Amino acid sequence: MTDHDISSIRPEGARGSICLLPSLLTTISLFSGFYAIISAINGQYFNAAVALIISGVFDGLDGRVARMTGTTSNFGKEYDSLCDLVAFGVAPAVIAYLWALEAFGRYGWLAAFLYVATTALRLARFNTQDSSSSKNFTGLPCPAAAGTIATTIMFCDFFKVSAHTIGLMVLAMVYVLSYLMVSSIKYLSFKHPEATRARKFQMMVAMVLLIMVIAAEPQVTLFIMAALYVLSGPFLGLYRLLVPGSQPLEEHDNPVCRH
Repeated sequence: MTDHDISSIRPEGARGSICLLPSLLTTISLFSGFYAIISAINGQYFNAAVALIISGVFDGLDGRVARMTGTTSNFGKEYDSLCDLVAFGVAPAVIAYLWALEAFGRYGWLAAFLYVATTALRLARFNTQDSSSSKNFTGLPCPAAAGTIATTIMFCDFFKVSAHTIGLMVLAMVYVLSYLMVSSIKYLSFKHPEATRARKFQMMVAMVLLIMVIAAEPQVTLFIMAALYVLSGPFLGLYRLLVPGSQPLEEHDNPVCRH
């Protein structure tokens, strides 16, 4: 084998081996979502909520790792979307149903089904959109919607609030989240890579402070953060309508980010 043959094989082999890492992270996200379903079936709702949060963390990592290593592919995009439907569509719907919606009978499982259906529609819509010039999300990202359900469970566990006590609120929340996912409301993505060195330092300081705040009372702060993000879309949309000259947000410009 000549040197030319070796050089032509090594890059392809390297690319093939690096591609395994994003797919592995996506699989861990899927595993966490599946574990959340099993935990909910066993009545361990707090564990299920934590598993959903972990799934969201790994879902954010797989796309970032793929971009950093230059290993984005159509296979990875499709695999991620299928895993997202399970981890952020089926899992939170099952958890919400078993936790609080089962008492509502037909209305409960219909709400859970609507959540799964709108998650699938949201993912399908994004996969068919031209997002080459977009910078933010159209509609609530499904990991954020799943995180809202998860942090609500954690928040109620912290204050020892029974799911039956706030059952109607959970039912309404599921319907609202389902609508927001397929709406045209713009949401910030927080994934803009362009930043000056000074700004990056400020962002690092902000992240340290954020970690400290979350570590103080994670069950409360995570719920507040999730609620604020969900509400940010409608409020920003209302602000742009009321304030003349305000610039509309664009959709997310990263084709790897499919949520």
